[in-house]
Amino acid sequence: MGRFVCGSDRDQVTLFPPCLQDWIEEDNPVRVIDAFVDALDLGSLGFEGVEAAATGRPSYHPFALLKLYVYGYLNRVPSSRRLEREAGRNVEVMWLTGRLSPDHKTIAEFRRRNGKAIGRVCARFVSLCREMGLLTGTRVAIDGSKFKAVNNRDRNFTKAKLERRREQIEESVSRYLAQLDTADRQEPTPELAAKVVRLKEKIARLGQEMERLAGLEAQMAAAPDRQISLTDPDARSMATSGRGSGMVGYNVQMAVESGHHLIVAHEVTNVGSDRAQLSGMAEKARQALQVDRLDAVADRGYYSGEEILACENAGIAVTLPRPMTSGAKAAGRFGKEDFLYIREENAYRCPAGEMLAYRYTTVENGLTLSRYWTNACQTCPLKADCTTGKERRVTRWEHEDVLENVQRRLDADPQAMQVRRETVEHPFGTLKARMGATHFLTRTLPRVSAEMAFHVLAYNLTRVLNIMGSRKLLAAMTG
Repeated sequence: MGRFVCGSDRDQVTLFPPCLQDWIEEDNPVRVIDAFVDALDLGSLGFEGVEAAATGRPSYHPFALLKLYVYGYLNRVPSSRRLEREAGRNVEVMWLTGRLSPDHKTIAEFRRRNGKAIGRVCARFVSLCREMGLLTGTRVAIDGSKFKAVNNRDRNFTKAKLERRREQIEESVSRYLAQLDTADRQEPTPELAAKVVRLKEKIARLGQEMERLAGLEAQMAAAPDRQISLTDPDARSMATSGRGSGMVGYNVQMAVESGHHLIVAHEVTNVGSDRAQLSGMAEKARQALQVDRLDAVADRGYYSGEEILACENAGIAVTLPRPMTSGAKAAGRFGKEDFLYIREENAYRCPAGEMLAYRYTTVENGLTLSRYWTNACQTCPLKADCTTGKERRVTRWEHEDVLENVQRRLDADPQAMQVRRETVEHPFGTLKARMGATHFLTRTLPRVSAEMAFHVLAYNLTRVLNIMGSRKLLAAMTG
């Protein structure tokens, strides 16, 4: 082999170290996992099987299975079958579990039955980071991202998709019937007879498919959102950022602190829109950080007057841009932001200098709204740039001042949206890269939530290891 580095002979007798402890370095991250899990009170966290049953076959203690899972997600081995193999060949796993080798069904069952407790373990690590002084800031960035479910798009049905499928079947049936008519006008031959049989079989199968679609339509009518998924019943079809694109999956919400980019709160939901998620995620982040006042930054997809008001009442100052949904602005006319509200007079000043006086108050969709307009629009030289109606009317919500405060905060901090992108989009990209840009391994919302809790815990643990190092983190946890 010349001057190449050569391996040893496979038949050479080797004297291995006498114990597993000698194989694990002092700064090995597996020691951090061991210390973190050992410090947990699994009974108070809600894990099953903490107390051994008096009868039956002895079970594995939750400590061992939790360590195995945390190690697996930290090292991108989330599959129960792969963890089963690692337990029999990986020296680090042998050290961590005491050479236990549970089968994949036992491993998977632990995750399935302890979803809520696993979420509490993730929250406990966030508390540990706060106790170690890593979460001292009061600003978080909130965002959501779509993650694929195990449900294929062909196994998800909405009303529009069902109608398109029916149209396709009807077109196919018409084409096959036309081919049968053509065959009837031809001289009978063995080949033609075989073709007729195949066409009739296809028509029969399409008839069965139409009956199946009718059954699915009945199920869909009973669903709250008029949508069903056959593989994962909780997964939903959701639009993504690409034009005309979408996926069947879950919407994962996260609140990330702006200092060390640690995920302080997260939630898995099957609602595709972010509109109603702001106040809930901001409150979870405030509780995780244990602060009285919190600054939350989000994108325009979270803009909702009711959600912003709920945050304001909870002591959470939100900063986010207002979406451009004005039809007048899109048509090149003045938008509502071009009208200045005069609080002392309870009136609006239009771009032409006229005052739009208060007229009346009404309630629409649970919102108390006030209407303002002036009678001077007919003779105004700027009318063509303002309205196509008789007069321009402006509507004001009773809590409009809260929305104006949001805009003032955004104007005072023009870098807020850049900070949001740099803070919260990085964890999402990292998580999807660690997952391999694939779908969740489990089905239904509770199990997917447990799986995501492990992913978030592994991400946070990786971040803290990079920040502090294994030795310092281990000393802080055991000191």
